[in-house]
Amino acid sequence: MTTQVKTGQIDTELNRGFNFMTARGESEFPYYVGIHSLADLATKEDRVCVLNILGGESRTVTPTSHEFSGGNIVCGTMPGRSGSVMQTKIGDIPVYNNVLEALEAGHNFNVAVVYVPPSGVKDSVIEAVRVNPSLKKIIILTEKVKVKHARMIRQYCQWRGVDVFGANCLGIGDAHNKIRLGGALGGTAPEESLIPGSVAIYSNSGNFTTTMATYLLTAGWGTTVSISSGKDLYIHYSAPEFTHAMHNDDRTKAMVMYIEPGGYYEKDLEFEKPVVACIVGRWKAKLTRACGHAGAVAGSGDNAEAKEGWFLEKFGVKAIFTPDSPTCSAKGAVVTNISHVPAAMTAVMMMNGMKPDFDPIGDLTPKCWFRNDQGLELPEAMQTPVVEAIAPYNEQIEELSKLVGTIFPRQNMKDCSGASRMDAKSQVTQIHGVSVLDASTRSLEENLVQSLVREYPDANGAAMANVALNAFVNQSGTIGLAAADAAREAGSSPNACLASAIALLGPKEAESSKEVVNSLIDLFGRAKLADAADIHFDYSAQVEQALASEVIAEPAQEGDSADADKSVEADEESEEKLKIRGILVSEKSGKRGKMMLAALEARGVKSVFIDFLKAVAERTGGGLRDVQVLGAITCHLAWRAFMRRRLSVNTLLNMPWHFRIFSTLVGVAVPADSQDKKSFRGEDNGIITNDWSFTETAFAALLGRRPSEEERFAFSVLQGLLITNGPGTISAQGAKGAVSADGPEVPERIQINKGYLGFLSHTGFAHGGNGFEAIAFLMERFKDVDLTNPGDKNHGLDLKAMATAYAKEYKVYKVQAKAAGNLGYAKIPCINHPVFKDKPVNFDPREVFVDELFKGRGEYNIFQDFYHNMVQSLKETKVSKNVYCVNVDAVIAVILLKMLWQPYKSGEISGDSLEKAAFTTFLFGRMIGSAAEIDDHTNRGRNMDTRTKASACSFAG
Repeated sequence: MTTQVKTGQIDTELNRGFNFMTARGESEFPYYVGIHSLADLATKEDRVCVLNILGGESRTVTPTSHEFSGGNIVCGTMPGRSGSVMQTKIGDIPVYNNVLEALEAGHNFNVAVVYVPPSGVKDSVIEAVRVNPSLKKIIILTEKVKVKHARMIRQYCQWRGVDVFGANCLGIGDAHNKIRLGGALGGTAPEESLIPGSVAIYSNSGNFTTTMATYLLTAGWGTTVSISSGKDLYIHYSAPEFTHAMHNDDRTKAMVMYIEPGGYYEKDLEFEKPVVACIVGRWKAKLTRACGHAGAVAGSGDNAEAKEGWFLEKFGVKAIFTPDSPTCSAKGAVVTNISHVPAAMTAVMMMNGMKPDFDPIGDLTPKCWFRNDQGLELPEAMQTPVVEAIAPYNEQIEELSKLVGTIFPRQNMKDCSGASRMDAKSQVTQIHGVSVLDASTRSLEENLVQSLVREYPDANGAAMANVALNAFVNQSGTIGLAAADAAREAGSSPNACLASAIALLGPKEAESSKEVVNSLIDLFGRAKLADAADIHFDYSAQVEQALASEVIAEPAQEGDSADADKSVEADEESEEKLKIRGILVSEKSGKRGKMMLAALEARGVKSVFIDFLKAVAERTGGGLRDVQVLGAITCHLAWRAFMRRRLSVNTLLNMPWHFRIFSTLVGVAVPADSQDKKSFRGEDNGIITNDWSFTETAFAALLGRRPSEEERFAFSVLQGLLITNGPGTISAQGAKGAVSADGPEVPERIQINKGYLGFLSHTGFAHGGNGFEAIAFLMERFKDVDLTNPGDKNHGLDLKAMATAYAKEYKVYKVQAKAAGNLGYAKIPCINHPVFKDKPVNFDPREVFVDELFKGRGEYNIFQDFYHNMVQSLKETKVSKNVYCVNVDAVIAVILLKMLWQPYKSGEISGDSLEKAAFTTFLFGRMIGSAAEIDDHTNRGRNMDTRTKASACSFAG
């Protein structure tokens, strides 16, 4: 080998380095290797200087290394910090500006540990080696050192006779010598994993070095030396050097290697001792850039599968070792899962007549400190046992268990949602993980609960939801209904009419129920009540706690209407007893409160919270108002998800407000002349609350009567399909923008009703009322035919002929329009789709789902049938090149028109009323998705995060 020396430069130390390389002695390498046995890698005689000792990573690691190793770090360097010290339990470590200053202070060391940032590693290493002739080992922990810098370091250290480890490594640990050089092998307690034994570990991964040492303990194997080689593109002390040193270490009987893709370091290895090779990273085969370690990208023939082949051939085996197929030889075994390493090592060593170093320590069975089954009823065999955590984590977990609910991380939620998302391929939207197609098979009340609770209620919960929603639906005599009627009289659209009422449902209207919920959380949050329907739960302690605290010591809150208050006899009990009534109970009951309790009893509802309130009321001689019952119901509905930390406290506190808004939106859709104090759409309030579903109530609000079973199902499907089209829709943007403007980072400021105003103001005749276009189209097609029942399959009409006649008519119109240069000619509503197109026959999977759903129930819809005939006729008459799909908007139109056809034909409703009914139906369905977005943005969003950057805006002048 020759060298180029600059003119005038003669470095005797470089010449000394060449002598090392030419006089290799026992080395079998064509380059300098100074360490020929693992016993010499980390010794008790080693003394260490840490470069950038006060840096972020070193501060947390170096003290542990120093203490574990008995004080082997003599000094550290950090520019500008000379005179500082790093404090450790066994004494302070002095800090200097640079290595030369440390040497001049009298410190001697043969190891340098490098924590310097990547750009400074080269100069730091070369300077340390240049000024300290005693330096023999360099351990570089820094990640992503440039390849050209690694080459310079390599060349210089070869000249100087210095072994380099890393870069991007966690250092070296010798369990026998109880020495750790650099890095965090063994974490903060290296004595727990670095236990003396007979197995050496060589690993491309730093963290897995410790993990494998710990895993080996479970099979009774300890370690000699563990090294984290690093996995930057350039590995200095690599697999060949380590294997050579392993062969020369009498303590080491076997070796474990953890190998990642990339590089040929392992290809030509020859082993004289048993080896278990863990090859990982098959998933990286198709990557073209680093994911994880910089050097873990395969080139040609050095991916994970190729490396498996190298080791299989070395060991003379044909398959990977697994517990079910323990394939190995006396030479070794190949595994692809680190949890299989202990069993593989034992199997290989048994074939060599060697037993484990000691009795197994621990095992690899899961030792979960937490468990969350997400409410699933799992078989016992699938229920993961929970063990108490080790100290001090057990105490921390105990404290955490006292917290209730969850806290979502806040982020910019512009065009982002944790509640809804649309699949671009299927165009099917999900709400809290449930597709709107599946949601369409659920009732309106179930979907309203799911929008906030993130899961559907059981039958008991659905019954409670129906009571709460129906109890407040009658808006007779309220200022909100007066405002809605005034808006209707002024000719406002349905969304504007509903919004006028919601604007008046401010925070004060929900304050009392909010206080009830807050009190129930305080009383039951730590009581280990998992299910609020658990009738065996003993709440006597909570009753006593409530009576003994100030939680019910506030003035009585107004909950029921003034008329209801007048109907209740004055309380005759002592003044002293009256003082303990307030949040949880009131001085007297109200009509609506009584009606709700009666309805809950009539429906056979089971609720700890309702029973608890009754018990407190009985003990105090007080009564329950509607606000207290509403708070208990909403708390019950959310409790299971809340205790599993799926919901925040804010969600629970706001649920009564959401429920009041749901009821109001439906209630004010009915004019004042169709409801009075005792009845809604001619039906007694008590009967509706006792017996009706909210789906039926919403149907009656639109059509004036209770639906049949077939109509109820169709209406539920309609509502489910309308829930959401994802966070990008105009209505969702309106809801999210309203929350964003209030400032969700202080969630108490969010006015929930303003969120609904945002949703309502962002709907209109194009977004919400557009469903009427398809209805108007169908009404035109069927206006002159004798159709009595759209659900009768034996209607006697020739739909094919009707469709073909219209297709021909449309073809003439289209040709004439194009000839006249009118490219904005009218399109047939609800056919074709920008995603579902270009096939000979196209389908919208959402429309197909609904079509099959109704056919499965034996139900027929002539309007949907006509649409199917029409897209065929358009192809046959050459209006279209292929068969268009019937899109999901058509489904919404045909379901609604089927329900409204008979009252329309009989003159009960006009075309204008039909359009408003279609629009209002959309609003009922979309309030579900809007509720989810409002709650989600309240919990996750940042203040004013829906703004558009000025740079993204343009001027249209």
